[in-house]
Amino acid sequence: MSTKLRSSSGRYFAEAIGVNLMRVATVINAGVIVAILFYLLDNALPALSWEFVFEAPRDMMTKGGVWPCIVGTFFLAVGATVIALPLGVATAVYLTEYGGSGRFVSGVRLAVSNLSGVPSVIFGLFGLTFFVTLCGFGVSLLSGILTLAVLALPIVINTTEAALNQVPQAWREASLALGANKKQTIFKIILPAALPGILTGNILALSRVAGETAAIMYTAAVFYTPKMGDSILDPVMSLPYHIYVLATSSVNVDATRPLQYATALLLVVMVLGLNMIALVIRNRAQKKIARQ
Repeated sequence: MSTKLRSSSGRYFAEAIGVNLMRVATVINAGVIVAILFYLLDNALPALSWEFVFEAPRDMMTKGGVWPCIVGTFFLAVGATVIALPLGVATAVYLTEYGGSGRFVSGVRLAVSNLSGVPSVIFGLFGLTFFVTLCGFGVSLLSGILTLAVLALPIVINTTEAALNQVPQAWREASLALGANKKQTIFKIILPAALPGILTGNILALSRVAGETAAIMYTAAVFYTPKMGDSILDPVMSLPYHIYVLATSSVNVDATRPLQYATALLLVVMVLGLNMIALVIRNRAQKKIARQ
């Protein structure tokens, strides 16, 4: 009896240590994030104003605002997500529900896993070679959207496949036993149940593509353009590339430093806003599934 008590006490002590370590790690991570945000805000305050948000850059980027960059970033991120989400979900459904365990499916999964670790600059060079040159789209919004969609695909596929695998096999069997065919089971049972996980993957993909610089600097972004989404074949400005230009190519670093921090802060706020919208949609989907 005493041995069982000591064993139980030891497990409880180890569990308490583990929980406390996770709490400490959470506090440290939250503290770092808050510190970064305050640092950005403190350095961005001299440049923050409504004019900075809603005006275009002028005087060699030392004055004005970043409105064209905000518009360009929004189009790039949302456009890439709109393309990557259905393609990624369709691929994950095939791998999970139809593919089985053959060599082809194993090869696809290996390729997707490898693509998840490829640096974004490689995707940028691929976009330059394929979309800009071979397809003839040029440096444009369309080339940037397609390049970012390819970059986001591995994230969407991996998270969607994980969400589909979490749907109990008994639900599939029960649906088929009640007379539903494979297609009806997937669209009426499996995908609705996996929707929160799918949207989580979409949030991760959206967060990554919104902050990419290397993937668009060869395919979509330019130093300055007066056009804001007039055509999908026009180049655009973007917040990440604008920060890069201000930090590396400015003729007056002291004058543009507050602009750099203010642009970075706006990028964080924009990504946070897009994520919050996606989170609201995911939470509503979860509540709808819970009611059913």
